[in-house]
Amino acid sequence: MKEEIKITSHFVVPKHEILTPDEIKVLLDKFKISINQLPRIAEDDVVVKEIGASVGDVLKITRASLTAGVSQYYRLVVREQL
Repeated sequence: MKEEIKITSHFVVPKHEILTPDEIKVLLDKFKISINQLPRIAEDDVVVKEIGASVGDVLKITRASLTAGVSQYYRLVVREQL
């Protein structure tokens, strides 16, 4: 029997959260940007699949930082096109 590995439980994988529509609006207003100006993450990324995110979702990624302590990044889930 093949053991299933949960990638998000590994210590080197930062916390990924799917933002609500209200949280997305606050984020875009705060930085005065459109959703298409966010950095992208592919829908077939292992973490995206594991947390159940879909194309159009915005992820908040919280990472440990040596200089800032904790830093947050945001990514728009997109369908990868060749």
